[in-house]
Amino acid sequence: MAEVRARVQLNVGKNSDIPAEIVSFRGLNDGQEHVAFVFNQADTTQTVPLIRMHSECLTGDVFHSSRCDCGEQLNESVEAMHEQGGVLLYLRQEGRGIGLYNKIDAYVLQSQGMNTYEANNHLGFADDLRDFSDAVLMLETLGLSHVKLMTNNPNKLNALRDAGIEVDTVVGTHAHIKAGLVGNRAYLETKIKHGAHMLDIKKIKKP
Repeated sequence: MAEVRARVQLNVGKNSDIPAEIVSFRGLNDGQEHVAFVFNQADTTQTVPLIRMHSECLTGDVFHSSRCDCGEQLNESVEAMHEQGGVLLYLRQEGRGIGLYNKIDAYVLQSQGMNTYEANNHLGFADDLRDFSDAVLMLETLGLSHVKLMTNNPNKLNALRDAGIEVDTVVGTHAHIKAGLVGNRAYLETKIKHGAHMLDIKKIKKP
């Protein structure tokens, strides 16, 4: 594994003045170009840094789709890491690993009444195709074996622990509920019921 670093100014959502280092990696298992953003030199100055494994969501992260809360979780993570330091692993795993094209097909099925898991299954995919082994490699390359994990997803927690990464604390994100023609409350409730996400639907963060 190899890494390359550069200092950048992030512009994530409403934030435009948060500095971070972007780290690219070579030699990852799946050949994807996953990157890490390091805040406040957290990989070298903190004993137990805050970590988030964030799967790419073009529709949510960039265009703030009302169907999910991915962009809001990303913003919340960046704000937390700006305050206390941390490492954001940005993983190129669109649509829980099915890719953007298939995710849009899944959107059509969701508009017809299927939930997010049912839509993926109808297209011939498992509930979640993501493999977090590259995230483990990224953490190991950064020299991080003991972390605090920011997530609501038990699969991410288990992936790190199974790989020998010590997770000191799990920090959940808020429930970012959106109204509108196509809101995301049902989506969040499905993640709780079907995906066992550790999300408190009452723990709402206002925009």
